[in-house]
Amino acid sequence: MEAALWYVLSGTRGGANRARILRAVDERPRNANQLAEALDLDYKTIRHHLDVLADNNVITDSGDDYGKVYLPSEAARVHWETVEEILEEVE
Repeated sequence: MEAALWYVLSGTRGGANRARILRAVDERPRNANQLAEALDLDYKTIRHHLDVLADNNVITDSGDDYGKVYLPSEAARVHWETVEEILEEVE
């Protein structure tokens, strides 16, 4: 899991935005529209990064398609010390 965290949050071009998204959903669960507004990013950009984070088990979702909210996965929580280290480096 730690390798996946480093890869998706700092090892790729979109890592900084994914780090911002992860920080935002850690503060409180949010849906894609709320994230786009809060982070001043295009909705399609948010959707792409949410898919990458979900595919790598960094976030999980709850709810139906339109109102689906995202939050850090249990696996990310177990490795939250690593997440914090990466976020500090990226931010």
